[in-house]
Amino acid sequence: MTIFNGERLDRKVFQLDKERMSRGWYSDVYFRNISRILKKLSEEGYSYKGHDIGSIEVEMQIFPRRKPFCIVGGVDEALSILKTSAGYIDKDENFVNTSSELEVEACHDGEKARYSGDPHRVEPVLKIRGRYRDFSILETPILGSLTEASRIATNVYLVMKAARGKDILFFPARFAHYKLQALHGYAYSLGVNAYNNDFGANTQRFVSTDEQGAWWGGKGGGTISHSYIASFLGDTAESMIQFCRHMPLDVNRIALVDFDNDCIGTSLNVLKVMFNKYISLKKKGNHKAAERYKLFGVRPDTSSNLRDESVEPLGNKELDTGVNARLIYKLRRALDDAYKDWDLDPTDVRTAQNYCKNVKIIATGGFSPEKINKFERSQVPVNIYGVGSWLLSNSSADGTKNDFTGDVVRVKIDDEWKHLAKVGRSASDNPSLKKIDLSKI
Repeated sequence: MTIFNGERLDRKVFQLDKERMSRGWYSDVYFRNISRILKKLSEEGYSYKGHDIGSIEVEMQIFPRRKPFCIVGGVDEALSILKTSAGYIDKDENFVNTSSELEVEACHDGEKARYSGDPHRVEPVLKIRGRYRDFSILETPILGSLTEASRIATNVYLVMKAARGKDILFFPARFAHYKLQALHGYAYSLGVNAYNNDFGANTQRFVSTDEQGAWWGGKGGGTISHSYIASFLGDTAESMIQFCRHMPLDVNRIALVDFDNDCIGTSLNVLKVMFNKYISLKKKGNHKAAERYKLFGVRPDTSSNLRDESVEPLGNKELDTGVNARLIYKLRRALDDAYKDWDLDPTDVRTAQNYCKNVKIIATGGFSPEKINKFERSQVPVNIYGVGSWLLSNSSADGTKNDFTGDVVRVKIDDEWKHLAKVGRSASDNPSLKKIDLSKI
């Protein structure tokens, strides 16, 4: 599956459209034209400078261009594409698979590939040697698979660094087509694992849909929604009580607390209602039932154009609106001290104090590495960040653009591999490349 366990994904997970892939349906048309021309030339017995151009064998190297590095993803899918779709269409319009005749080297998903900006010194993640017309049409889908997965994985890695290893909830499902969820969720897992590997951390992976975890065995999780609260006529506390009553214990009880634009007031109300239920059941000896009402966390998700009621205006949008540092500081203090205003039996005070202090703050709404960095430098007491649209960023302006390039760098002439690349490119090596037996993919 990845460099972290030395395995590769089973090609079945990709659900490749073998029939159309092998006929160039997903390829830039010029690659399809090239393949057809070379096939025709071979059939004609065409020769140029004494060489059978139609059956020319080449070495293609595929490398990323993102400074200073990217977390590589999409390699396993690229290998599966080669395995299922390298070949040609015979005179009877049948596909003939020739993947066994290719020489392939590849790195693992999850590895780093560096790029300094010098196109003569790159780190290929995939090398293919073989008859060019048999795999020329596969360049487009291969580059696309590598680009999409690597961009997301690297974006996740950067968010993890900004958060100093705090858990990141992966929330971009609504910002992309649903068919991309499995790929994106897998890329997220690569980014998290890469961070853990580099920094010796044990950050967990949290996706919001089952499809996002489909390739690596994860399951979707999450909180309640604003629409769910609306279904209870805007009563967040009652919506949480019913959530707790009906959901299994392995689902974290996280309250969304900005419905009334009063995160502190709503949090305190939810906290008290849930604690009362919790302590009542414990006193009756129903300890397992009591666990249903243990509040795991609260999630402020205030819109960027709103100032929460508890935040006094300072005339600074960054400090006033949305989920800002001032709001989180106030929320943490309010949660920690909430029990002091409750009418408690003396024997319940310590239990109530611990109940309150153990409630986590899950901050969501417009978080990027820059915003997270500011929070962490200021030691804002966030326990978990939820990040959505930024993880899909693809912009040169913020350094998230993560494209891949495929270059022919050698050509086989008289059974000898000769350097041949366009001006400005050179054959490069990467010690992470390993020989691949496509028959085992």
